[in-house]
Amino acid sequence: MARKGENIFKRKDGRWEGRYIKGYENGRAVYGYVFGKSYSEAKKKKAEAMAGRSTAGQSSHQTPRPKLQSSDQPFLREVAYQWLDGLKTTRRKSTVAKYEGQLRNHIIPKFGDKRIDEISNNDLISFSQKLLEKGKKPRTAADIISRMRAIRKFSVLHGYEVNYVSDCTEIPQTFEKTRVLSSDEEKRLVAYLKENLNPTNLGILLSLFTGIRLGELCALKWSDFCLKEREFQVFKTMQRLPNSDKWADKGSDKTNRKTHVEIGAPKSPCSIRTIPLPEKLMSYLRSAYCNDAYILSGQKCKFIEPRTMEYRFKAVLKNCGLQETKFHTLRHTFATRCVEAGFDVKTLSEILGHAGVNITLNRYVHPSMRTKHENMSKLNALI
Repeated sequence: MARKGENIFKRKDGRWEGRYIKGYENGRAVYGYVFGKSYSEAKKKKAEAMAGRSTAGQSSHQTPRPKLQSSDQPFLREVAYQWLDGLKTTRRKSTVAKYEGQLRNHIIPKFGDKRIDEISNNDLISFSQKLLEKGKKPRTAADIISRMRAIRKFSVLHGYEVNYVSDCTEIPQTFEKTRVLSSDEEKRLVAYLKENLNPTNLGILLSLFTGIRLGELCALKWSDFCLKEREFQVFKTMQRLPNSDKWADKGSDKTNRKTHVEIGAPKSPCSIRTIPLPEKLMSYLRSAYCNDAYILSGQKCKFIEPRTMEYRFKAVLKNCGLQETKFHTLRHTFATRCVEAGFDVKTLSEILGHAGVNITLNRYVHPSMRTKHENMSKLNALI
C-alpha cells in the first residue's frame, strides 16, 4: 500500500485505509481500521474514531477509545513497538532492523518500563550524555536520539501525552577523516591482486576500479555482465539481517539462527545502474568468466557474504604490507582517482549510484596534497 501520512495508506483496490490503536491486550496494541474514498475522508473518519465520536469502520461490538488518564498512558516499550510496526510496509528491511537494534540495545533498557508521559527533557539529556560516556560516536548517539524524536511524533499523533522535546539535547558532531589509498598504496595493491588472481582478488580489483559497494559486489553474478559491451548491471545487494523473531526473549530456542543473508534491491532506486568497465580489466574478467555463477565464489549456488569478504580484504592488505582499512575505502579511492583523472562529477555520481552530485562531492571526493599543489600551481601565471 502506498503511504500518504499519519498511518493512512492507499490500498491496491483504490480505497484509503486509516489505522489507529483502539486498545491493548496483553501489552500489545489492538488496531482499528477506517476506510474512505479519499485521503481526507479516511483522515476524518480516523480522527472521529480516535475521539470516540464515531465508530465508522469498526464492528458493532467495539467501544469508542476513551480519553486516556495519566495512569492509562502506555509504556514507551509499547509505543516503540507500535511505531516500528507501522514502518514495516514503507521502509527497507535493513532500515527496520537497524531501528530495532537501537530500540532493543539502548532505548528500551533505559525507558521501556516508563510510561510515555513520565519521560522528561532531563531524562533525554542524561540519556544522550550516557551514550557518549559509554563510547558511542556522536553520529551514532544522535541517530539513537532521532528514534526518540520519531517515537514522540508518533505518540502525539495518537493522542498520548508527551512531556519531552527531542530537541532539548544537541550532540556536537565530529567528522573522522576518510581513508583513501595513496597512489603508491593503490599501485602496490593492484600489483599484488594481479599476481595472485583468484575470485576474491578479482572482486577487490573490480571494486577498486568501479566503486561498487561491498553488498553489491557479493550479490554480483556473471550473468549480470555483458563483456561484449564492456559493462555490467547493478540491481541487487546482499546483507545479513536479523530473523523475524528478533524481539523474542533471549532465553528462547538457541538452536535457531538469529540472522540470515538476504539478497534484494539495492540501497535506493539510484543505485540500480549500468557501469562501464575499463578496457584493462577485460582480460582478467574473460579468463574468470563462469556462466551464472557468483563472481566471488565461481559457483552457482554458493556465495561469499560481506562479512567474509571484509576478513579476506584485511588479509590481502596484510600480505601487501598496507595499513588495515575497511573495504569501503576502495569506493572512496575510486571516486577520488576519478576526479583527479578529470571525470565530470555528474558521470561519476551516476556510476557510484548517488541521488545527486552533492553526495559525491561531499562524501567521496578527497583531493590529495599533490592534487592541491598542482591546482595551486595554476595561479603562477597570474602572479
